[in-house]
Amino acid sequence: MGIHHLTVDCMHHYYSKFMRECPSGLLSLHEFKKLLDLQGLDPQGDLYIKRVFDIFDLNQDGFIDFLEFIAAINLVIRGKIDQKLKWYFKLYDADGNGCIDKKELLSIFRAIQAINGYTNMSAEEFTNMIFQKIDVNNDGELTLEEFINGVEKDEDLMELITKSFDLSNVLKVIQNGRRNSV
Repeated sequence: MGIHHLTVDCMHHYYSKFMRECPSGLLSLHEFKKLLDLQGLDPQGDLYIKRVFDIFDLNQDGFIDFLEFIAAINLVIRGKIDQKLKWYFKLYDADGNGCIDKKELLSIFRAIQAINGYTNMSAEEFTNMIFQKIDVNNDGELTLEEFINGVEKDEDLMELITKSFDLSNVLKVIQNGRRNSV
């Protein structure tokens, strides 16, 4: 049952799984990985999941409670495109200063590439292309506004970002065992 078909059954499935794995109702990073079958990732995969966890943890207490969990799943499945873009922005903005710089974009894209495997451009090319297209004032940083406007105006970019960073996709890939088989 993929995360992307979010029916009532599926919600129920996640709810019972959540309560079974996590009777306290609070999910730590370790439990989060267990719940999604994501143990034993390589460092890049780990980095990505940690970022995802931090963003789902809305009140930043180091735990995801059930409401945060459902809100997150809901956003991933049914979120409007600008909600998703805001979410992606947060994912890239590693230091949380409200701007994405090239280094931040590069590091998260590398992590995603490591997970997704196939890609037709290098992380550097991808990062440069995004900055070229949407860093309007060329200051080497993207604000949330630049990011959302830029991506919404450019269909190719929108498709690229949605495809590369689609969380349900990335989670599927991770679950289907793109783990280190070493």
